[in-house]
This record gives sequence, structure tokens and C-alpha cells, in this order.
Amino acid sequence: MQMGFYFDQTRCTGCKACVVACKDWFDIPVGDATRIKILYNEHNKWPDVRVKYLTATCYHCLDPVCADACPENAMFKRDEDGIVDLNVDACVGIDECGGGCLKACPYDAPQFGTESNPKMWKCDLCAERLGKGQEAICVESCPTRALDIAPLDELKAKYGEKEVVVARGRKLKEGDEFFYSSRTNPAVLINPKVTT
Repeated sequence: MQMGFYFDQTRCTGCKACVVACKDWFDIPVGDATRIKILYNEHNKWPDVRVKYLTATCYHCLDPVCADACPENAMFKRDEDGIVDLNVDACVGIDECGGGCLKACPYDAPQFGTESNPKMWKCDLCAERLGKGQEAICVESCPTRALDIAPLDELKAKYGEKEVVVARGRKLKEGDEFFYSSRTNPAVLINPKVTT
């Protein structure tokens, strides 16, 4: 089984409730570092400006290059559900390894704090909550129900195969469309908001 992430761009208002709930649940300090981000993209010109948002997180790729880039094997793909997880005790910190996992990930999912030689952390799809039959904290907190997490086959059956805008070869950053990396094969479905 492969767990997956669904994002409905037509429903997201950019409220960042998912970001706040995630930071609160995992006790992440105030600042830019977080397990989930909302990216902002503006289209057209005044008076017909269109805005859309993109939820950026770890997409628990079928072929996680971040795990391959970790010299300590601290990152791994779980056999039972396909979640890309982390053994934080095995992580030696960015000063020692240079952050190979972050450099390898096209979605900038691995995160490092601001403390001395910070260790890496990232979204784990709230695996502990899922194991208790609860929703992931980002899904539970989304007021517009733009997020869902479930086995990828169930998401495809529920929402259909979603087309994504492809812009290969760059890191995901503010103002970008989502790009599907065929090198990593992210376990994500996106219902795109079409702007003209």
C-alpha cells in the first residue's frame, strides 16, 4: 500500500490553518521552518488578477531521492504504507552532512531548524495519528476541506486521476506551479485551479 496526499487547489483560500495546526501539533518554534507550506501564485494583471495557492509538503514519493542522498540512512520508506520517514537519532545534522536530503528533494520537504547543527525533520503524514484512526492534523484543520490523506488507490478512486501542470527541472518555490518529478514519482493528486 502507498499512502498519498490530495490537494484541491480550487478550494484552498491560502488561510494557512494547516500550517498553524501543524506547527502547533508538533511544537515547531516560530519562524519559517515548518512541515507544510502554502505557496502563493498570482496570475493576470489588474483588474483581472487571479490568485491560487499550493500546499507544499513532503509528497512521500514512490522513489524518494532524499532517502538515497542521506549518508546515514536516517531517511527511509516504510514498507507497510510507503510513508517516507525519518530516524532523527540517526541524523547527524546539516553541519556534518551538508543537507544532502534537502538538496536532492525537488520539493524542499526536508527542513532544518536554526539551532547549532540542526537535525532534519519533515512531514510524516501524521503517521501516529493515522495509526490511531485520526485524520492528519493538516486535513483536520482545513476549513475548506481542500486536503485529504489516504491510500493512493483510494484517493484515485475518490477524486480521479488528476492532471498536474508540469514545469520540470526546478525547485518548488513561491510563484511556481506544481511540477511532477518523474525521477521521484510523488504520491500526490492535485485538482488544479485553472486561471486564464
